[in-house]
Amino acid sequence: MSENLGRRDVLAYTGIALGVTAIAGCQTYGKPPAAASQAPPAAPDGGPAKADGPAKADSGLVKTSAVPVGSGVIVGEVVVTQPTAGVFKGFSTTCTHQGCAVTTVADGTINCPCHGSKFNLDGTVAQGPAKKPLAAKSVQVQGDSIVLG
Repeated sequence: MSENLGRRDVLAYTGIALGVTAIAGCQTYGKPPAAASQAPPAAPDGGPAKADGPAKADSGLVKTSAVPVGSGVIVGEVVVTQPTAGVFKGFSTTCTHQGCAVTTVADGTINCPCHGSKFNLDGTVAQGPAKKPLAAKSVQVQGDSIVLG
């Protein structure tokens, strides 16, 4: 028993298929790319960082030695940078453009993979589409560790 589909039926089925595809595509919007496609961060000595990320401080975010001068690291939902020797700054990982998470600190900028926004190590916008700086998080140095303050 064969059924002939009319033009309206074909258009209706095509619309349903496109709708399902669009919904499926939205499931990953704003999520960082798969870890396998990300380059590992560099260690302070220029070599690759350990797979488990920057050196975790015993009672804090990260050890000061794990944050390279002129760069930074991402620890959970905090970006910690060291724009100049001995000066540490903290920021939210939430991009101010559309709320995606920044995922890398490279070549002197904090980078959002979603739409290409880049932020300077002081949190200000280096390249749009973001127009506002990253939200600051208070960090302090305690001994050899950086803690939220």
